[in-house]
Amino acid sequence: MQVEDAIRSRKSIRRFRPDPVPRAQIERILELAAQAPSGANTQPWKVRAVSGAVRDALCRAVSAAAEREPQRHHAEYGYYPDPWFEPYLERRRTISFSLYDTLGIARGDRAARERQALRNFQFFDAPVGLLISMDRRMNTGSFLDMGMFIQNLMLAARGEGLHSCPQGVFADYHQVVREQGLLGEEEILLCAMALGHEDPEAPENGLVTARVPVAEFAAFHGFD
Repeated sequence: MQVEDAIRSRKSIRRFRPDPVPRAQIERILELAAQAPSGANTQPWKVRAVSGAVRDALCRAVSAAAEREPQRHHAEYGYYPDPWFEPYLERRRTISFSLYDTLGIARGDRAARERQALRNFQFFDAPVGLLISMDRRMNTGSFLDMGMFIQNLMLAARGEGLHSCPQGVFADYHQVVREQGLLGEEEILLCAMALGHEDPEAPENGLVTARVPVAEFAAFHGFD
């Protein structure tokens, strides 16, 4: 697959087929992802790949925490602005409403929205979940390194004919992940990622998110 094809075909999949993904294939993806640059070649990324019974136990534990006491769980870093402001607030609303519309969920149907949100903790039925973390003693610059690694990971998956969905919401449940023996006390959980084969029949997988044109985010100086 050409690099441009991998970039343009990457999307967040929210329903996967159950087809297994072999360990050797995951190892190839991770080896390629680890070619990402990092400051002073620190390579701060840590990954736990979970499948089978380990994956299922993690899903049960995190799902239970999310259903019973979500207010007690928070990520160890700030992801979104507080408060939200434009144009980012409108972009957030647009993707949320588009997903619910695609799934036939009415905007006032809170129960259905919550059920869909809980599917995150099943890795959207993907057979493999990746838990991505780094040592908490690293500094802000390492978040840049981690972003490049995560992007490489998703593109490498496309090169293997697989799809993914990065899941920042798992970071809220870092303590539950620790209790499952999948995260050290010295680590900060950045996100999880569902990995597997796309279910092409699922309507939510047909959702295409818009991108702003280059003219809206870039300026050019000194060009003819």
